[in-house]
Amino acid sequence: MVFAKYLRSWCRKYPNRGYGLSFSRWLATDNYVPYNSYGNGSAMRVSPCALFFSVLDSVLEVAQYSAQCTHNHAEGIKGAKAVADCIFVCKNKIVPKNRLLQYVSEKYGYKLNFTCDDIRKSNTFDETCQVTVPQAIVSFVESSDFEDTIRLAVSIGGDSDTIAAIAGSIAEAYYGVPDNLWNEAKKYLTPEIMNVVDKFYGTYIGCEQRPFLEEIK
Repeated sequence: MVFAKYLRSWCRKYPNRGYGLSFSRWLATDNYVPYNSYGNGSAMRVSPCALFFSVLDSVLEVAQYSAQCTHNHAEGIKGAKAVADCIFVCKNKIVPKNRLLQYVSEKYGYKLNFTCDDIRKSNTFDETCQVTVPQAIVSFVESSDFEDTIRLAVSIGGDSDTIAAIAGSIAEAYYGVPDNLWNEAKKYLTPEIMNVVDKFYGTYIGCEQRPFLEEIK
């Protein structure tokens, strides 16, 4: 309920921002019933969960809560947890980059035996976690730095903005974000949003926020 409450509150402050049709319908209602989605929105918005906690079990638990307030389909939850897991292990250098595909495949069952070149040959628009989460992870693994990750993710086509957002969240954890790109991105954010971003990065990253976790159960 906590995730649903704040997600709805913030998104209603910023309407008409390209939300998916099902999510837009959910925003327009006054109930908090999830709609069984396996779309990639759950994976795209999960990155703060991976940065907020210092223990992987907590990361995965809160990633599930963040997803299931809307995306309560098993694939929607799995996509969020897989991305959060990638962010956490890359940030903390738990799994080497060259072993990340094997790690994700074995833990989450995604087939990751393809390259960005393979994807480009036949990619079509698909907004499901099942398709786009693996594509985003491969884009990161093939990259040489943060910007290269974004370029690769966009270059493969499909639901490229969301794929790039997911891949970029993993790349941030591994490479960091270059100052020139971060300074440019800030220009697109309102003062209200920047205040939240500054507080988050300045205070909460890497904490074991157990009281918060207990609150949202």
